[in-house]
Amino acid sequence: MKTRTALTSIALAATAALLPGWAAAQGQPVIGLITKTETNPFFVKMKEGAAEAAKAQGAKLLTGAGKTDGDNAGQVTAMENMIAAGAKTILITPSDSKAIIPAVKKARDKGVMVIALDSPTDPADATDALFATDNYKAGVLIGQYAKATMAGKPLKIVTLDLFPGHPVGAQRHNGFLQGLGLQSFDAKNNELAKPAEVVCMADSFGDRAKGQTAMENCLQKSPDVTVVYTINEPAAAGAYNALKKAGKEKNVLIVSVDGGCEGVKNVGAGVIAATSQQYPLKMAAMGVDAGVEYAKSGKKPSGYTDTGVTLIAAKPLPGVDSKDVKTGADLCWGNK
Repeated sequence: MKTRTALTSIALAATAALLPGWAAAQGQPVIGLITKTETNPFFVKMKEGAAEAAKAQGAKLLTGAGKTDGDNAGQVTAMENMIAAGAKTILITPSDSKAIIPAVKKARDKGVMVIALDSPTDPADATDALFATDNYKAGVLIGQYAKATMAGKPLKIVTLDLFPGHPVGAQRHNGFLQGLGLQSFDAKNNELAKPAEVVCMADSFGDRAKGQTAMENCLQKSPDVTVVYTINEPAAAGAYNALKKAGKEKNVLIVSVDGGCEGVKNVGAGVIAATSQQYPLKMAAMGVDAGVEYAKSGKKPSGYTDTGVTLIAAKPLPGVDSKDVKTGADLCWGNK
């Protein structure tokens, strides 16, 4: 299915490339959206949001993605195809914040506006603008919830991260530790802090199966874990499966980030204690709006726009600002 979807995206770009002047002749803005993967629910929703916004505004949307999270080459190829097909705006969730820079510069040198969604480039000002969650704050919120929940109890923490060096992974990880009141780094540092309370750190690549394997490996090293932080909800689901398999799911607190519809259901079911909800539909719609405006007037956005984050938890705790599962379900992915 993944191969078929990827081929569909490539075919779409290739077809548009054969008619590079058509959209322009019709006065139709051409906008490209490049996500990290085609399968992660977060990016599926982002693509849906962009398609809906493009349809509403009469824009032509081209889409593409890497094969996996971290596939920079796939994103570069998608960008080149889209520019050849007449795209004047590229919206991208960078898989590799540094390796994508030459392709971004090449696009901007050709007059293409490039906006990062969800994840910044490194340096952040390599793109025209960034529309994203405050990922450090997202981490802080779930860290504060874990701190309130675990008050007086031993902290033996597993972190299931994204992969080394990615700004989003670092910001969520370090924000979580900051919220928990442990030694950490600030939002500008892309290194992962490891205070003594962290007994195992592993890369999940934001994937359910890889998250489960990583959790199983961590349980081999540290069977008495009490808290699990995960980069996103697919990784959290994988961690829960590993804990349940080991008969430990009732004694471990899991916190995560995304607030997707399935993730919110898992909060209600007790799989995840709390999650920081972000809004990919909003990011995508803002990106398409900016692309249409650029096509009409040449006006570009600049700097960072915070698209919001909300803590969703089934159990409210004193001193921790959170919303309930019903609110989370109403807002999941940015539906309202």
